[in-house]
Amino acid sequence: MKVGGAVIFQNPLNVRSDYDVYRDDLQIGDLYEPLGFDSLWSVEHHFDDYTMCPDVLQFLSYYAGRTTKVQLGSMVVVLPWHDPIRVAEQVSVVDHQSNGRMILGLGRGLARIEYDGFRLEMGESRDRFIEYATAILESLEKGYMEHDGKYLKQPRRDIRPKPFKSFKGRTYAAAVSPESSRIMARLGIGILIIPQKPWEAVAQELTEYRNVYKQVNGGEPLPTIAAGWTFCDKSRDRAHEMAVKYIGGYWHTALRHYEMASDHFGKAKGYEYYEQMAKNLQGGGKDASIDYFLNLQVWGTPEDCFDKIDEIRKRVNADHYTGVFSYAGMPIEDAEKSLRLFAAEVMPELKKLNGIKAEAA
Repeated sequence: MKVGGAVIFQNPLNVRSDYDVYRDDLQIGDLYEPLGFDSLWSVEHHFDDYTMCPDVLQFLSYYAGRTTKVQLGSMVVVLPWHDPIRVAEQVSVVDHQSNGRMILGLGRGLARIEYDGFRLEMGESRDRFIEYATAILESLEKGYMEHDGKYLKQPRRDIRPKPFKSFKGRTYAAAVSPESSRIMARLGIGILIIPQKPWEAVAQELTEYRNVYKQVNGGEPLPTIAAGWTFCDKSRDRAHEMAVKYIGGYWHTALRHYEMASDHFGKAKGYEYYEQMAKNLQGGGKDASIDYFLNLQVWGTPEDCFDKIDEIRKRVNADHYTGVFSYAGMPIEDAEKSLRLFAAEVMPELKKLNGIKAEAA
């Protein structure tokens, strides 16, 4: 099993300077390759304290020059907010800079603050995503983009530098709603799981994704990549305390950023699933909401963390786990201690695991 690490640049309630947040999280990012991680990731978000990496491809370009071995992953590039041909160019640049180490992760976005800030209608997001993803993926294979669609009218232009190897087998998309999973299957790309709902529901939807994938593309889809908010400590009691404070703290930043208490999801085409999800979260109360999210994440002793990741692996056929180790204003000393313990005692055991098929053989 491969193991990755992410940095997300959170500054909840703006209690620190953004400069200090960047300094500390880049310090965490610099640890991943020396500690033996297989991949390094960040996420794209805009306009508030939730996370502050507005250009994940710029971030990956920075790390292409600071690393030599780790794969570099976007979790995710939110396609409706970008000009597709510029995304294709930037992706090709990062791949050249890193000698082919990029993992391309795509998504369509969820937050009203971001759609409003880019002057876009949320209700157009699904159709824009499909058009843009189709054009980008084709251009990375052909070396040029040409598309005549509803939202994208792109005359033929070369992608320079020309992509030098295929992105098939290393392109994923975040998918939370069942319809999104089916779209990714039809596009022929893998699933990146950012946990927001019970693993049982994720596993059920992945079954449908695999069936659609086989019908459209033939053969088996890629194993999934699973991410998770992670805290590792020798003491189970301290791990629980820190998880409640910081993983729970992260969850509150997500609820605030995505306005999960609002009714706007029901007014935007393509977000019907999130309307029901928001109602479910609102109905449970604050403590129940935190418990719900904590149960999806990875925290505890090294043995606990291993067991939880192994269970995720089995449920969703994951061959790659990406941990987020710094979030919700956690002091860098605590984040680094947790990260180093995970790297020393959990990661080596994870890397010994075979894939699901290999175990069954």
